[in-house]
Amino acid sequence: MLHRKLATITAMALTAALGVATAQAEGLPKTFAWTAYGTTSSGYAASVAVGNALAEDGYKLRVLPAKNDISRMTPLKNKQVHFSAMGIGSFQAQEGVLDFGKGQWGPQSIRLVMMGWSDTNNALPATAKDANIKKASDLKGKRIAWIVGGPALNQNMEAWLAYGGLTWKDVKQVKVPGWKASIQGIIDGNIDAAIASTNSSMLFQVASSPRGLHFFEAPQSEKDGWARLLKVGPWFVPHVATAGVGLSKGTPHTGATFGYPVMVTYDWQTEGAVYDLVKLMHTRYDKYKDAHAAAAGFAMERQVFKWIMPYHAGAVKYFKEIGVWSDDAEAHNNSVMDRQKVLQATWKKVGGTAAGYEKWMSERAAALTAAGFDPVWQK
Repeated sequence: MLHRKLATITAMALTAALGVATAQAEGLPKTFAWTAYGTTSSGYAASVAVGNALAEDGYKLRVLPAKNDISRMTPLKNKQVHFSAMGIGSFQAQEGVLDFGKGQWGPQSIRLVMMGWSDTNNALPATAKDANIKKASDLKGKRIAWIVGGPALNQNMEAWLAYGGLTWKDVKQVKVPGWKASIQGIIDGNIDAAIASTNSSMLFQVASSPRGLHFFEAPQSEKDGWARLLKVGPWFVPHVATAGVGLSKGTPHTGATFGYPVMVTYDWQTEGAVYDLVKLMHTRYDKYKDAHAAAAGFAMERQVFKWIMPYHAGAVKYFKEIGVWSDDAEAHNNSVMDRQKVLQATWKKVGGTAAGYEKWMSERAAALTAAGFDPVWQK
């Protein structure tokens, strides 16, 4: 009862402070809100940078920190905020898998706004130099971090294991309570590799420790490895990182990355609100781009228009207006929206949560395959 009362009070406070996200004028409200990871995250820092820049135009952005994907998405789902600065958890929400395949979730009508494709990092296993992991296949038999409550992080690691022709069965899984603990495990000598971004500040501690730090390379010429990587993690794109721990223009890293923060909303958000936000983030880019590396990734020329989730109609309207949207992008966007329709129809057909997670995942994979889509998750 106490938990329910607290949840009700929190919802009432959000509604009173921010206004219900749908009860707004057609355009972007002068006071609006989005959720982000905690205050020490790059997603939060980038959000604050954007908010400070837009303040000059009379807008007030309230950034609400949250500790995980569910707590970031819940206020958006409940229409208590307008947007959310997410990661790959947004794709999991679209797909209705893992934590989003249970409870009151199921596949969500997610829409992209913009993404932060920064030059500063690649996302892959950070490995102890003394573990002698020179290529992905060398992860075999090593002690690999499994982060409890971190499905997106664990799937990123699973994708890199696949790149090396491996699965979790081929390594020694070491469970840790959080990402920070996984990196500390490398320093302490209990873990050989943990998923990370090359610009994560804690990796400086790994690099200066007796074990040292190493990132293996993933050149595009390794086509079989890339095919396996994208089968498990279709959000990855090839990337050469020129900044990060031990990296520079003279010592780049060839690997993969994905956009972060991933700015999302739902299909119910008004076209005018999204159009206004995208236009402001584009035209005011110079005012926030230097505040944080993640914020610099919002440059229009860095946007990826054919990705794993569809763009909101308001964003598309602005992209067309400035001439960066193509017929191919339009066809792809429509295809991903068709994927969402298949997912949601199947969820309804099986009876949602009542069907049980195993049955839902089985029916989900079958429906997507029949419609010509890759299920990505089979169970």
